[in-house]
Amino acid sequence: MRAHLEPGNIDGTIWVPPSKSMTQRAYAAALLFATRTRIHNAGTSADELAALKIIKSMGAKVGGNSITAPNDKSMWRSIDAGESGLSARLFAPIAGLADQPVTLTGHGSLLNRRMEGLAEALPRLGITIENFNGYLPATICGPVKAVDTELYTSGSSQLVSGILYALCASATKPVTLTVKGLKSKPYIDMTLDVLAHFGRPVHNEGYAKFTIDPAKFEYREEREISIEGDWSAASCLLVAGAIAGRVHIPNLRTDSRQADSILPAILEEAGAIVTTDEQGITVSKGALREFETDVTDAPDLFPALAVLASFCRGGSSIKGLHRLFDKESNRVESITEMLWRYGIPFSAEDDVLYIEGREKARYTYIDGYHDHRIVMAAAVCALRARGHVTITHAQAVNKSYPQFFEHLYACGVNCEVSE
Repeated sequence: MRAHLEPGNIDGTIWVPPSKSMTQRAYAAALLFATRTRIHNAGTSADELAALKIIKSMGAKVGGNSITAPNDKSMWRSIDAGESGLSARLFAPIAGLADQPVTLTGHGSLLNRRMEGLAEALPRLGITIENFNGYLPATICGPVKAVDTELYTSGSSQLVSGILYALCASATKPVTLTVKGLKSKPYIDMTLDVLAHFGRPVHNEGYAKFTIDPAKFEYREEREISIEGDWSAASCLLVAGAIAGRVHIPNLRTDSRQADSILPAILEEAGAIVTTDEQGITVSKGALREFETDVTDAPDLFPALAVLASFCRGGSSIKGLHRLFDKESNRVESITEMLWRYGIPFSAEDDVLYIEGREKARYTYIDGYHDHRIVMAAAVCALRARGHVTITHAQAVNKSYPQFFEHLYACGVNCEVSE
């Protein structure tokens, strides 16, 4: 599918999708920590549907927004994470709770993404991995041994989140997880919030030591959780407001644990007009200027911020390039190609992307790299192009934000999609 866009302004109110990171975590918690769970406002993106499919394949009964957990783990035989890296890493340790081997697989781009850390971390919990060469598929062989564990991770928090779930589900006495090199700490906060919501509090000592004490667990048959709006989905839209008009989003929590909720502060530093109140957040175009930021803990912001920097006066710098290699695309490559095609000067040195802002971008043809965040960023950048822009693989937005182009159109953006 291709997206075709013309330059212009954006002006409107958009209700962004629910947080797909929280939805997936809530599905995993519903599988493990309650007999029945009601999940309100769950998202319907491809990643969220993959997580829902996983728990159904593991025996959960789903009716509307109600989930009934299975009585045993006899159905835990195969997990298909679709293209969701979070679901793959979150459910890998959970699969180790079963007494029988569980096959973990996926589709599309996920099969080309390294599953770093699995082979090193899971054996520390007594889990063996068979038929594994660093990429999916893999066979997970439990059961988990809930023991004090030390783990070094130079990657994301997703595997750590899965291990915390597995330990909360298996521990019969206090255990500690000691972690070195943890990245994306805000996502750990989200994990801890969901676990606490389901009666499984975890004591966090500086993101270096996590203590699980079953004596502090609260067992309850029924749980209920509401999913907040997704800051990652909102990021490109808010940047669109900053560079080309005005965007109002009512359903974002300013006290959110989501990593990308740091965006308003960055937008303000860059000169955008940001208003936050009980009606939501509004971002409008201002006199944009250069900015510096480090998004090591929020790497999903990188594509949107690259577009923001493209239209800021002067040179901006965004740190955290090392977090971009193992995504739906190699985002160092896909972001810099996007900038090159739009005629935006840039350089990459060490861990920093430097971008020299321009008044306008070139009209061009963009490869979307089958990457939802690249497609959305490129679409927003087109608002400041000198003419028509075509983006390939635009269907990638279904991974996180299926209504993205509909919402742009509703806000006055001249865009359409074609096969």
